[in-house]
Amino acid sequence: MKKIPLLAIILIALLAAVFGPAAAQEQPPIISTVPPVPPIWNFGELVIEYQRVNVTIANQVATTHVDQLFVNTGDGLLEGTYLFPLPPGAAVSQLTMWVDGRAIEAKILPAGEARAIYDEIVRQLRDPALLEYVGSSAIQANVFPIPAHAERRVELEYSQVLTADNGLFHYVYPQSTDLYTNTPLQSQSIHVEVQSNEAIRALYSPSHTVSVERDGEFRAVVGYEASHVQADADFELFYTVSPEEIGLSLLSYKEAGEDGFFILLAAPSVNVNPDEVVARDVILVLDTSGSMEGEKMAQAKEAALYVLDHLNPQDRYNIVAFSTGVRLFSDRLTPQTADVDYRSFINSLAAVGSTNIGLALLEAAGQADNERPLTILFLTDGLATEGITDTALLLDNVREAMPEKARLFAFGVGYDVDTFLLDSLAENHQGTTTYVRPGEAIDEAVSSFYAKVSTPVLSNISLDFGEIVAEQLYPADLPDLFAGSQLALAGRYRQGGPTTITLSGEVNGRQQVFTYEDMTFRTEGGEAFIPRLWATRAIGHLLNQIRLHGEDPELVQSVVNLSLRYGVITPYTSYLIQEEDIFSQSARDEMAVAPMALPTQVTGQEAVEAAYAFRSLAVAEAPLPVEVTRTAAADGSTVAQESVKLVDSKAFVYRDGVWMDTAYNPDEMTAQEIDFASDGYFDLLTAAPDLGQYLALGQRVLVVYQGQAYEIVLEGGDASPTLPQSANSGVTTSTEPIPTPEATGDGLTVAGRACPAAIFLPLLLLGAAWLTNRRRR
Repeated sequence: MKKIPLLAIILIALLAAVFGPAAAQEQPPIISTVPPVPPIWNFGELVIEYQRVNVTIANQVATTHVDQLFVNTGDGLLEGTYLFPLPPGAAVSQLTMWVDGRAIEAKILPAGEARAIYDEIVRQLRDPALLEYVGSSAIQANVFPIPAHAERRVELEYSQVLTADNGLFHYVYPQSTDLYTNTPLQSQSIHVEVQSNEAIRALYSPSHTVSVERDGEFRAVVGYEASHVQADADFELFYTVSPEEIGLSLLSYKEAGEDGFFILLAAPSVNVNPDEVVARDVILVLDTSGSMEGEKMAQAKEAALYVLDHLNPQDRYNIVAFSTGVRLFSDRLTPQTADVDYRSFINSLAAVGSTNIGLALLEAAGQADNERPLTILFLTDGLATEGITDTALLLDNVREAMPEKARLFAFGVGYDVDTFLLDSLAENHQGTTTYVRPGEAIDEAVSSFYAKVSTPVLSNISLDFGEIVAEQLYPADLPDLFAGSQLALAGRYRQGGPTTITLSGEVNGRQQVFTYEDMTFRTEGGEAFIPRLWATRAIGHLLNQIRLHGEDPELVQSVVNLSLRYGVITPYTSYLIQEEDIFSQSARDEMAVAPMALPTQVTGQEAVEAAYAFRSLAVAEAPLPVEVTRTAAADGSTVAQESVKLVDSKAFVYRDGVWMDTAYNPDEMTAQEIDFASDGYFDLLTAAPDLGQYLALGQRVLVVYQGQAYEIVLEGGDASPTLPQSANSGVTTSTEPIPTPEATGDGLTVAGRACPAAIFLPLLLLGAAWLTNRRRR
C-alpha cells in the first residue's frame, strides 16, 4: 500500500520579508543566475495541534471529513502550496475545503498532471520524496500562508465509492506527517461508522489497534485515538458483509516466482439462535494461596463472579479453589439454571496456604464430560510449591488426565509465576495465556477475555482449501469460533487461482459444514501488509518454541532469516541495527549460532515480559511496527532516527548512506547502477511506476525488483538501464506550469513573484543544512 500524505506537501517556505514588493523591486541581483532553492519539506515551527477524522460508510459510499489545526509557532511567515495526493482509484464525488470558516477553491489534478509535477520537482530540487505518489491524482489548493504565531483550521471532506470483492470492502485513510512537519500530531482521532444493508461480519484493521463496537448485525463503529502520533502509516480498515451464518473472506499477496501469503477472516453472526450456541462446561480453577492476600484476592473474586454471571443457559460449571489442598463448590458440575448460591461460596474464599497446582488441575480434569466441550479458566500468582512440584511431571500428568475437547486458558498474575508451566499448559490444551502484570487489574483481564469467548458457535473447527496447497498456518491450532468475534488466520500458499474453501466444526455433537465457492488466491500482487504480518506471527511462534523447548539451530536460523527479510527485530537479530555486514549468508550463519538472547529463567519479570512479548507476536493482527529512535534537537523538536524502513512488502536497512533492500543477496545478485535524477532514472520509473515508492526513500537506494537489483547512485551509474517490462509504461504529461521555483536572470521567481538572489543566500544555507539532517537521508 503506497503511503499518501493526509494534509499537504509544502513546496516552498519563505520568510515574510522575501515576499515584500519593495524588496523585489528595490534590491538589484547580486548573482545573475541562482539555482532553485531546496524545498523545506519539514517546517520545524509547524505544529498540528489536532487532527480529527470522521468517516461514514453507508452501503459502499465512504465520506471522509478531516478537521485539523495548523499552528505556526515560529517568528516567520510560512507560505507554500497545499497538495494532497488522493488514494489510488479514489472517485471523488464531493470535495469541500474550508480555511478559517471560509470556503476556498481546490483543483483536482489528474494522475498524469500530478506525475508531471512530481517528476519536475525531483529533477529541479533533487528530492525524490514525491515519487511515492506516482500513479495517484491530487488535490491542489492555497491554504497558506500562516503568519507568525497564528493558526489555520483546515477542513477537508471528500467521498468515494468502495468496490466490493466477494463481500470484502477496503477503506484507506491516507496520511503522512513526515513531509511537512517533523513533530508528531499533538492528538489524533479516527472514527469510522459502518452501515450496511447486508449483515456485517468481520472488521479488521492491519494498521492500527482499534476498538470495535457492534450495534446489531448492520451497524458497527470503529475507533482509534492517541496523543503525540507520528502519523507515518495509512489507516486501513477491511470489513465484510455476508448473509451466511459465518462469513468468510480472503486477502492474499503473491510475488511472481515466489510462494504467496494470505489472511483468512472468519466471523460468525453477532446475534445467534440460542439453539445454535455450543453447550459447554466451565470450570474456574482459582489460586487461594497466601500470596493472593489483599487486592489480588478481591479482584480474583470479582472475575469469578463475572464469568458465572455470564454463562449461557445450556452451560454447566464448577469452582475449584486451591492452596495446600482443594475446595470445591460442588462435587459435580452444576447447571447454569440451578438455583444455587455460588456468590456466597466465592465471597467466603480466603487466601491462605501454599500452592498445589497439580492437585487442582487434576481435580478439574476428573470432572470432565467427554461428550461436552470443557473450558478451564486457571488463575494463579505463583509457582507449584505443594504436591507435584516438578514442572515436566506435572505437565505429563495433566496431559494424560485432560480430555481431548478441553481448552485451558491460563492467567498468570504478577512476576512470580512459572511462565514455562503456564504457556505449556495452554499450548498442550489449545488455549492461551494472559499475563496480568503488576498494576493491571485481574478482574478486567478475565472479564475482557471471557466476553470474547462467552458464546461459542463452532468448536473443533477445520479448514479445507480445495485445490490450493496452504501451509505454515498461524495460529497452528485453529481456535473455536465465538459469536461477535472473528478468526484471522495467516498462512502461505504455493500456486494461486480460484478454489472452494470448506469450513467444518461441531455444534452440540452435530457436524456443521460451510462451503464458500469462488474464493481466489492471487497469482500476483495483492495486499502488501500480509507477508510481514505472517512473518510477525511466524517469528512469535518460533520464539515461543525455542523458549519452551530449547534452542534448535534450524529454528534459530528461521528466526534470523525471517527477521532480516521482513525487518522484524528479535533478540537474535539486533544486528539489523548494529552490524555492518548483514546481507551475506555467512553473516546470517554467524548470528544463528550467537549466544542465546532469550531469558534463561522461567519466572521473574524478565521471563514474564518475554512470554508476554512473544505471545503478542504470535497472535498479532497487524505487522509489528518498526521501532524509531527519537532524539531532541537543539531547537527542542524531536528528530526521528530509523535504521529500518518498511515500504509496501519490503524492508530496507540503512547502511553507509544507502537504503538497502533486505531481499538483496550479494552472493547471488549484481546490482545495476543508475544515476539519481538522470534520464535513465526516470526511464526506469516510467517503465515500472511501482518502483516510485522505493525510490522515494532517498537519493541512494538499492532495491530488488522482479529479480533484478538496481542501485541508485549520485554519479557514475548507467544512464540507460535495462528496463523491466510493465503494462503501465506510459505516462501522460501536462503542459500546465509547474508550481516550483524557477531560476531567472533577475534572481528567483517564486509563485509568480520575483525575489532578489541576495535575499535567498541565507535560505539556501538553511535548506542545505536542513537537507543534511533530513529524515529521508
